[in-house]
Amino acid sequence: MTDPSGRASFWERLKKRLARHLHQWRFNSSLRHLHGPRDRVAAPDEVVLVALVRDGAYYLDAFFDHYRGLGIRHFVFFDNGSSDDTLARLQREKGTAILQSTLPWGQFENEFRTHAARHYARDRWCLIVDMDELFDFEGRTEIGLSGLTRYLRTQGYTGLMAQMLEMFPQAPLRQVATLPYPEVLKQFCFCDISAVTAHDYTSPATGLAYFLHQNETTSPAPQILFGGIRGKVFGETCCLSKHPLVFVGPGVRPAVHPHASTGLRLPPMTALIKHYKFANDSLTRDQKSQAGATIAHGEDRLRVSVLGQNPDLSLHSPQAQSFPGIEALLHQGFLQADPAFRTHLQRSATPGQHEVIVDG
Repeated sequence: MTDPSGRASFWERLKKRLARHLHQWRFNSSLRHLHGPRDRVAAPDEVVLVALVRDGAYYLDAFFDHYRGLGIRHFVFFDNGSSDDTLARLQREKGTAILQSTLPWGQFENEFRTHAARHYARDRWCLIVDMDELFDFEGRTEIGLSGLTRYLRTQGYTGLMAQMLEMFPQAPLRQVATLPYPEVLKQFCFCDISAVTAHDYTSPATGLAYFLHQNETTSPAPQILFGGIRGKVFGETCCLSKHPLVFVGPGVRPAVHPHASTGLRLPPMTALIKHYKFANDSLTRDQKSQAGATIAHGEDRLRVSVLGQNPDLSLHSPQAQSFPGIEALLHQGFLQADPAFRTHLQRSATPGQHEVIVDG
């Protein structure tokens, strides 16, 4: 019950507080350290990658190739009960730590990511990604990931937003369901941004305003994008925006929502996440997720319904385009550029011109 002013009663507040304590106790009791360092080992200028994984062996080779290519040396995997050879393979990889909890993914994924980021990336930059996501950004070839985080730090930024671009093949999804992941990265070379919708960063329409109001943006603020090919074909209201790169310093709460961290100061630019949702027999995975009620938002149900009615569905259409590159996505408005950062890149690429960066 609530009092006449609309405030929750003492007993309601007590009930919620006890529920939060029970939730945290369940997480703490379930947590196991399986492999690697037990605490932070990254140097101050290094980025720590955090990823949730369950039966992720399918992705591992290409995943490590990409992120080691970005310069990542420290990987923290939070396993949610893998039954394939994921754990054995991760233990053979250099620079890995593995935590585990078998609590329900849909109820505890925020705690999984937050704990891993706070424990292993305290006072460090942390890149939080899923196994089917490949992070990229303007300036990767010019300054690399270390150059990006150095720029963000010297400008006083503590996070970077990215937009997820769904990648898909020209062929029907059923025909490519069992492709190995390296082959997926070659054949899933199309995207479609014709049905993307945008909202202001703190708009109530995003459903994320509670979290996003706790961040500071620099004008023009990044937009929150929804829909894309999954909205167009399956009717999903999926959010395409998230905060994958954060500095886990004072006041920053990393990954408190699958798409948001709080306490951030963000630049007026966005990075890119190439998303391979439809790799690795996505229909079978969605059917298992739906049967187990793993995730509450119901997007798996929408995809199963559409694919069940049209098993030869292809996501390709006249609006699809071959992946055009980051520069084109900036011109098309899917990504947002920061003129100050572009000037920084130009100076970095010009021989004889170097910015002096003072630590402090």
